[in-house]
Amino acid sequence: MGAGARLGSGLAAFRMIAAMWIRSTMAYRFSFAMTLLANFVVTFFDFVVILLMFSHVEGLGGFDFTEVAFLYGATSTAFGLADLALGQVSRIGRRVRDGTLDTLLVRPAPVLAQVAADRFALRRLGRVTQGLFVLVWALVLVDVDWTVLKVCVVPVMVLSGGVIFGAVMVAGAAFQFWARDAAEVVNSFTYGGNTLLQYPPTIFAKDLVRGVTFVLPLAFVNWLPALYVLDRPYPVDLPFSPSLTAFLPPLVAALCALLAGLCWRAGLRAYRSTGS
Repeated sequence: MGAGARLGSGLAAFRMIAAMWIRSTMAYRFSFAMTLLANFVVTFFDFVVILLMFSHVEGLGGFDFTEVAFLYGATSTAFGLADLALGQVSRIGRRVRDGTLDTLLVRPAPVLAQVAADRFALRRLGRVTQGLFVLVWALVLVDVDWTVLKVCVVPVMVLSGGVIFGAVMVAGAAFQFWARDAAEVVNSFTYGGNTLLQYPPTIFAKDLVRGVTFVLPLAFVNWLPALYVLDRPYPVDLPFSPSLTAFLPPLVAALCALLAGLCWRAGLRAYRSTGS
């Protein structure tokens, strides 16, 4: 089966399994509405921290409140999309330990699609909604000299960022085939990366900024394209001009997805059943 056919089969399986869980969720609409609202409120507390911070300071690392809100909204929306689609893959370590992964291996559907869609949590739309709410609000208020290119950067940044976060989640899940119990280690790169990107890069050490730019390219989620939109310099030297770098996220996302897919296939081949 070719790569295109495998991708199509995986997407079809994901849609079918996710639809099953959505129908199950919507059987209790009031309960779903409450959990969706709770998810929105809980995740919004991250932004409340920023609100409280700016009640005592006028700027953070040279960025004003609306600019930080722009960074926050972009990364939160991107992470929310990835968490909605692929958040369940973090549970793969549990399946490896208890042997329930074996049941997925014998089904005529890609394992990754089954793992990602299993217990599909539609309530995670709350995170996407609150991130998008802050992003739109920030775009209305932020002082930017808008051009056609800058307008195009914003949706490309969010979608590419979702793919990058998703790739990190899949690569982290693949790592659990060997580590067995490393969900929290993976969360330090996904949830931790999301928290890191909510703040301007100018407040962090340059070595850390270089690390998330050239090693684990989380900076392409929002820092690099957002600073182009805001006409801000990047705190470390880059091999390309800012205008070109701002349009690299789709390429970086595709490369990350490819590498994550290779890691997943390597982990799946290395899997050995519990034997029970």
